[in-house]
Amino acid sequence: MAAGPIRVVVVEDNDVFREALELLLGARPDLQIVAAVGGGEEAVATCRALHPDVVLMDYRLPGMDGVQATSRLRATCPEAAVVCLTAAASVREAEALRAAGAVACLNKDAELDEIVAAIRAAATTPAAR
Repeated sequence: MAAGPIRVVVVEDNDVFREALELLLGARPDLQIVAAVGGGEEAVATCRALHPDVVLMDYRLPGMDGVQATSRLRATCPEAAVVCLTAAASVREAEALRAAGAVACLNKDAELDEIVAAIRAAATTPAAR
């Protein structure tokens, strides 16, 4: 990871939740939200263009789901670590997300500090690279 803030792309199809994450995470001095998008295809293109350190990925997305998007992101942007956020992932879904390359899978109702800690850990974990 380069010096400076952790560059984050937020992928969330719910506009209100995406904007809230963008605002709350962007207020942290060590995080920089470089983009916030609503779908998996858009996430892959955005990451290819912006080279973020971490992608905060929703599980349920229109078209391409979080597992497919994570797999494509890891293939096209291997430098970006993926942290998944989901309203309610089953054990099987969480395992599929990790198998696709996610380094963490959190519930959307997790405390903000827990989400921030997962982003920080993902940005500094060599295995995520």
